[in-house]
Amino acid sequence: MKTELLAPAGDLEAGYAALYYGADAVYLGLQKFSARSTAINFNADNLGDFIGYAHSVGRKVYVTVNTILQTKELSALLEILDTCAFAKADAVIVQDLGVARVVKESYPELNLHASTQMAVHNLQGAITLKKIGFKRVVLARELTLNEIREIKEKSGVDIEVFIHGALCYSYSGLCLFSSLMFGKSANRGKCLYPCRENFQTENGKERHLFSMKDLALGEDILKLSGLSLKIEGRKKNALYVAAVTDYYRSILDGKKDFIDKEENLKQIFARPWTKLHFNGKNKNVIDKEFVGHRGLPIGQVNSVVKGVLTIAPTHSIEKYDGIQIDVEGLEKPYGFSLEKMKVHGKFVFKAFAGQKVEIILPPKAPFIRSGDKVYLASSSFVKGAYSYKKPKPNLYAPRYSINVEVIISPQQITAVSEGSTAELTNLDLKKAAYPDKVSQAVSVAFDKTDKAPFILNELKVYNPEQLFVPVSFLNDLRRQLYKQIKIKQKKHSLPKVQTKQSSSKFQYIIKTDCISSLSLIDFSKVDEIIISLSPETNEEDLKILPKNKVRLSLPTVCRNVEIFYPKIAHLLSCGYYKWEIGNVWGIEVLSRAGVDLSFDSSIYIMNPQAVQMAKELGANRVTFSPEDTLENMKTLAAQSPLPIVLPVYTDPPLFISANCLRENPCLSCNRGTKQSLIHAKGKNYQIISKDCLTMLFFESPLYLMKEAQIIRPDFVRIDFVGKTYSSKQALDIFENVFFHHELKTVVKGNIQREI
Repeated sequence: MKTELLAPAGDLEAGYAALYYGADAVYLGLQKFSARSTAINFNADNLGDFIGYAHSVGRKVYVTVNTILQTKELSALLEILDTCAFAKADAVIVQDLGVARVVKESYPELNLHASTQMAVHNLQGAITLKKIGFKRVVLARELTLNEIREIKEKSGVDIEVFIHGALCYSYSGLCLFSSLMFGKSANRGKCLYPCRENFQTENGKERHLFSMKDLALGEDILKLSGLSLKIEGRKKNALYVAAVTDYYRSILDGKKDFIDKEENLKQIFARPWTKLHFNGKNKNVIDKEFVGHRGLPIGQVNSVVKGVLTIAPTHSIEKYDGIQIDVEGLEKPYGFSLEKMKVHGKFVFKAFAGQKVEIILPPKAPFIRSGDKVYLASSSFVKGAYSYKKPKPNLYAPRYSINVEVIISPQQITAVSEGSTAELTNLDLKKAAYPDKVSQAVSVAFDKTDKAPFILNELKVYNPEQLFVPVSFLNDLRRQLYKQIKIKQKKHSLPKVQTKQSSSKFQYIIKTDCISSLSLIDFSKVDEIIISLSPETNEEDLKILPKNKVRLSLPTVCRNVEIFYPKIAHLLSCGYYKWEIGNVWGIEVLSRAGVDLSFDSSIYIMNPQAVQMAKELGANRVTFSPEDTLENMKTLAAQSPLPIVLPVYTDPPLFISANCLRENPCLSCNRGTKQSLIHAKGKNYQIISKDCLTMLFFESPLYLMKEAQIIRPDFVRIDFVGKTYSSKQALDIFENVFFHHELKTVVKGNIQREI
């Protein structure tokens, strides 16, 4: 594919700004099922108008339908997809496997793009999605340049990568933090960003442990030819979108003014920038001391005397510009509008770079020290530097094609279209002097569809007696007819799903990443034992378990799948045919006959269409998401095409991250397990680092055994995964679950709330 610059649009103005400043394509969301639900977003009316304009100038538009849907929302999904199809969207960006199935089966005219929320982070995941029918895959932000290049060259699918914008600490799609804390799910576009909070560590220090800097690849995008280069920012305004698009357009086009444009961009919005792991593992990705927008660095404080701050800025500043200063002890930089400043003892409107400037601080300014960093956080000049043009409203709105028949007789004229009829009667029409001009007049009259949602496709005129019709009659007839026409849109329906028979009672599953923790449990009470596979796992470890009850689980995140191929092949040859996967890459790795495949909860399943899609991909059962609600789980259990597992005792990772908190260099790291406790706003958390992954857990487990009686899943599962459990702890927990006892100090997630 040709290199594509892809810009965000949280509203119509941002969309036009993106196109004006050089975006090859724009991605945007509608009012529902958008992973940026708090953006203004588009509606059915302006979406079609915007796409029509974008197509007229040779650009593309992709619509995000990239949230997880519950069962009751599937009918509303059809309305959204109808809107996308009518507006001729170039693609829909999708996370939910159920949405993907509906698009494939009912909307073949819409191309499928896999959202970064699907956490595709290796070649095998991209290949899987290509086989499913996705035309493009948006890769996880955490990948290196070499990984991106390999996936592009070997997958055979179009690849999209992020080049600029806000970063999540977690792999996108693998974060439950906001959802399980507040019922505001990142997988449903409602994240409240608890990762940006101040956390207290075991040594008593308070830090923003997970508050990421912003991604900014800059000139490195020139190493990414033949990909779609995506700018994050659907919650940003049109000014930001214009500036960031212009900046990257300049780099791609080889213009030398991109440095000036970079300075403009930082004045509009910028946290400190990082290239993340693009050039290899990088630990300098967190902004631990401050949160939020900083601006363009313009130097540091020289002195503060009696409310007057002195600085020699590296960039010109003007009256009413916004200034921010990193002040020790404040969570956010201290900001103020520049009202009064002096150069050489005289008040000035503008000070130039290098001049010694005295800035009069506002009253009640915090204690500012010499050496504190100073930023230009907003500029009047920059705010006025990004004007753009846009078309008149509704000029490019899509319209249906209609056919019209006009029948002319001496006493009556009739017009018929789309099941509607208009008539003018009691006439006395005479022979036309120029019969050919009558048909022409009819055509001119009925071609005036004005603001109607349709255009004239074909006109048939029946005038056997060659009668003359005044133009006023034709216009009156047209207005009557067009007022009556009600366009009947093509009706789509949900693809059919099969429904399994409900189980009379559920079976028990245990899952662990430490086999020794199960040593005291009576396996006769257990129907299945799931073992989380690691590079160290071997057949000898498994021999203490009843082989007919063992299922092997592949890791959700695996950046080096090749290390698992020999192990998987060996275990399959030893008769281990039951497997579980937590990411779509496992489908490609286990694509062979005879494998009994289960989907874990990190492949989100919240509606029957998603279950049916899982079945068509080879799954024999699926797992409820720990962020789902009681109402939806109960409904889905009754309508599911496959058996479903409910984790009733589990420590769901609040996030899974490639960003490491260890302070030691990567080369000297043993990659072993490191655990610590942290606190924020009265909540305690356990953080675990292992094998270059960081995971965060609640202090207490999620426990849903009481709710299982209502949901009626086919299997209930007890997890001893992530955290460390002794064999005595595991036995006590298993016995309590097995005998349906309530546990103290547990969390319930979203079980009794909406998400």
